Amino acid sequence: MTRDRLPDRPEAVRPVDIALLGRFSGALLNPRTAGAGPGPLLDAATGGHTVTGVTLRAGSVRPGDLFAAVPGARVHGADFAAQAIAGGAAAVLTDPDGADRPEVRHSRLPVLVHPDPREVLGPVSAAVYGEPTARLRVLGVTGTSGKTTVGHLIEAGLAAAGRATGLLGTVRTRVRVPGAEPRALASAFTTPEAPDLQALFAVMVEAGVTDVAMEVSSHALAMGRVGGSRFAVGAFTNLSQDHLDFHPTMTDYFEAKARLFGGGGRGVEAARHGVVCVDDEWGRRLAARHPDAVTVSADPSASGSRATWTVRELTAHPDGTQTFTAVGPGGLAQAVTLALPGRYNVANALVALACLDADGIGPETAAAGFARLSVPGRMQRVDAGQPWLGVVDYAHKPAAVAALLDALRAQVEPHARIITVLGCGGDRDTGKRPLMGAAAAVRSDLLVVTDDNPRGEEPGAIRRAVLDGALQEPARGDVVEVGDRRSAIVHAVRSARPGDAVVIAGKGHETGQEVHGVKYPFDDADELDTAIRAIS
Repeated sequence: MTRDRLPDRPEAVRPVDIALLGRFSGALLNPRTAGAGPGPLLDAATGGHTVTGVTLRAGSVRPGDLFAAVPGARVHGADFAAQAIAGGAAAVLTDPDGADRPEVRHSRLPVLVHPDPREVLGPVSAAVYGEPTARLRVLGVTGTSGKTTVGHLIEAGLAAAGRATGLLGTVRTRVRVPGAEPRALASAFTTPEAPDLQALFAVMVEAGVTDVAMEVSSHALAMGRVGGSRFAVGAFTNLSQDHLDFHPTMTDYFEAKARLFGGGGRGVEAARHGVVCVDDEWGRRLAARHPDAVTVSADPSASGSRATWTVRELTAHPDGTQTFTAVGPGGLAQAVTLALPGRYNVANALVALACLDADGIGPETAAAGFARLSVPGRMQRVDAGQPWLGVVDYAHKPAAVAALLDALRAQVEPHARIITVLGCGGDRDTGKRPLMGAAAAVRSDLLVVTDDNPRGEEPGAIRRAVLDGALQEPARGDVVEVGDRRSAIVHAVRSARPGDAVVIAGKGHETGQEVHGVKYPFDDADELDTAIRAIS
């Protein structure tokens, strides 16, 4: 282990008895008959078996692990049981179908069987790793956009208060303890799978962390990844079209997000305190379900009613900074400076203030932590001495593109132009491509349509879908197609004039571009900086 990294599992582990996990989870232990009733059916042959870890991946099994063999979209995890057993698995958690597979049935290992193993995987993982969130204050943030920014703002406010922090999300997962250098942890998803998440929480506890700022994705809520986690605060930012390749409808997407606030199953516990931004209809719907939640609005005209936290005296400065007064409970008025452009970042800051207030961090302390915060790939300013505003942003959904460009329009002088470089990812929701093109075309003086991450699709076909939406807008600005992303960024930079804003949208913090299964190094911020320096 290097100085700047932490292990992916805790160092101190107490063995947990399989029979106890069965009783705790309601899973059947080695059921011998198809009609076994609820609760554990104990077999004397399995007595005394213990586990010291949990994993979903057969190739990652360590001696003593519980192997969670869950059904997948294409294959069943139980098909890899032999590999898990060879790695030292001490027991298996699966569903009836998995338990009946020869690899499991003939393994002679203790087998926990549950009709929906993901329902209990989170709580079981939490039990194996010592219920780590009972010793942490976890502040979870869900929503289509803003999760990463709010998470970083919360972390900054916690650090300003001297708290030992954990940050878990899309851009990075890390631990920051006062007096020590930040240390990173491995994470493959915005919200890791339940066993990995509980192990990370346990590692954070061992590192001395007291508070965790955490992004909570809709996939994680739908798939039970946060099951067994105790949230001190749960926050909702907004909802717009995304992930409809996973969620059948927007209502399903919303209901997945709403699980953070209770009543959704899959082992998810309701957050003790709720914070809801009510600037869109989905937020207002969620707030109506949970009248005890603290509400936030950066746009009272949209929210339709006075929220608990609002804003006044907002000023957007040409250098990309913003100042405003946050108005909170009991007439509280706190001056806030943000280095992040865009009105939606004002909403993000209000959400973070409300979350921190619920966690006992005063607004004055929190605001001090916000002042110089920059978030990789989230309205990230790139300044190489050019006489115009350069921004890199992760916007990759129609509403996010619209909000990004509206925010920049409000930030620059009236005569300034907005120049946008935009593409769409392959092998993802295809319906949003023309919508993104349309949203960008009507808000840009120049739109450069280019490649994002084509993945396994033909790049030209993706660009055509974006162009179709853009060119159907009669009020559009100029639209050009430059397939190579590096060349597209250079084209945008060459087109910029003093006072303009150039925004590179879609990939944000990502450091690679995936084309036909190969990931090539590519960083939008670096490419923009290089293009500016080469041309200036």
